[in-house]
Amino acid sequence: MTNIVICGANGHMGRVIADVISGREDCKVIAGIDKFTTAYADFPIVASAGELTEKPDVIIDFSHPSTLDELLNYCLSNGTALVIGSTGYNEEQTAKIKKAAEQIPLFFTFNMSLGINLLADLAKRATKILGDQFDIEIVEKHHNQKLDAPSGTAIMLANAINEELDNRCSYTYDRHSVRAKRTKNEIGMHSIRGGTIVGEHEIIFAGRDEVVSLKHEAHSKSVFGVGAVNAAVFLSGKPAGLYAMGDMLKEA
Repeated sequence: MTNIVICGANGHMGRVIADVISGREDCKVIAGIDKFTTAYADFPIVASAGELTEKPDVIIDFSHPSTLDELLNYCLSNGTALVIGSTGYNEEQTAKIKKAAEQIPLFFTFNMSLGINLLADLAKRATKILGDQFDIEIVEKHHNQKLDAPSGTAIMLANAINEELDNRCSYTYDRHSVRAKRTKNEIGMHSIRGGTIVGEHEIIFAGRDEVVSLKHEAHSKSVFGVGAVNAAVFLSGKPAGLYAMGDMLKEA
């Protein structure tokens, strides 16, 4: 049995994760962390990790990048595994995450969806064949409450593609301020925000007289909740290291 604490427990994703766990027999929620401490299930919610009265096997974080230092300090002090599902981290924070993984098992990915991770793999395969002859653009769509743009998933997809191109491409986020032709070695990323769109990502390979598109649509946030819980169970008992969806899929 994997004992889990949910950070961001009173947020939408926190509640989704609690609901996913309630239907499983291999894990349970022992507490939540949130600035809003009103309980809605049979586990307590505290305002900070330091207030936890029981040590978890794993913490699942779907809160906000501002909580990172607190979570890392707690997990490093207690040897607790950490699954990070939040996005919007800057380079300094990402470096802290990678450094912490030298001492604790840490699962870090920009998207917990199995389908998105398959999309990244398919994009890498397509890039091997099309990359030198096709222009590559990524379009992502999310709800009107999302704070970061482009999405962490779009960046993950761009990084996966760029690795196949020996990291020679730059990322272009905005073209309206520059009157110039598109260069060969760039990947364009475009963000759309509106309504209640859960998440859509499309990779466009545009060549001479033909276009190839790869697309993923998330119709519910439960796909991310299921992935995060699977990651937490996978991480429990693992040695220190930085893990991602690919590592979990290898053991499936």
